[in-house]
Amino acid sequence: MNLKDKLINYAELVKFEHTIFALPFALASILILYKSFPSWWKIFWIVFALVSARTAGMALNRLIDLPIDEKNPRTKNWVHVSGKVKKHEIIIIIIISCLLFVVSTLFINLYAFLLSPVVIFLLWLYPYSKRFTNFPHLVLGLVYFLIPIGVDIALNERISLLSVLLGTAMAFWVAGFDILYSLQDYEFDKQYNIKSVAVRFGIESAIILSRLFHAITFLSLVFVGFVSHKLGYIYFIGLLVLAGFLVYEHSLIKPHDLSKINKAFFTVNGYISMIFLVVVILDRLL
Repeated sequence: MNLKDKLINYAELVKFEHTIFALPFALASILILYKSFPSWWKIFWIVFALVSARTAGMALNRLIDLPIDEKNPRTKNWVHVSGKVKKHEIIIIIIISCLLFVVSTLFINLYAFLLSPVVIFLLWLYPYSKRFTNFPHLVLGLVYFLIPIGVDIALNERISLLSVLLGTAMAFWVAGFDILYSLQDYEFDKQYNIKSVAVRFGIESAIILSRLFHAITFLSLVFVGFVSHKLGYIYFIGLLVLAGFLVYEHSLIKPHDLSKINKAFFTVNGYISMIFLVVVILDRLL
């Protein structure tokens, strides 16, 4: 296998394209939270920290879940299961990504560096959480909650109400669509005692809880608009558009028809993240 093929497989391993879920929200958080516009150098290290942490998290997820993924028909062709990426390669990716993440926080500030072990711990904990709690989705949400918190620390060396509201929005957005994503493994998870909201309470209840989580996301973003002194009417109009996409996402998923989960998870959530960034940029410019 040549270098190009290896890199393609590594990108597939960590689903690099899914960075679109987190990165636009992080960039929007920068525009909302800064007191004085940061240098492009600092923005670079914030983005670098986010990408390296996410890469570490995905690689940890693949390594820890390998025994499960080997049994799951849905994942049997994934690169870490098929052997295209070896176990020792995943470990190397984890080590390098974690080191790059910690180094990047050193270039941001001391507080970001001190927070970095907490982030790595949560990235490690999430794959295990489905073994001991029916709410692993909230553990993943907690990881994303820390993104605006980390941005606030990086920019202002503080944790403000705005960053907490943004973190809450991100946490429940991610937890909500993670609940939906887990539905496609419902039967497998029941058989192998993999815990989730759906396994514990049933598919219909899981969908209702996902809708509730996304309602919390929307309300949190509304409060962001009221608390922030920077955002205006364009932001609130944009939230209505975002709400429409959230409603559309849930219209795709029905208890008796889960065939459109991938469309709801990948396509619609990618649009939601990008729409939020575009709305914040337009609001700040205009």
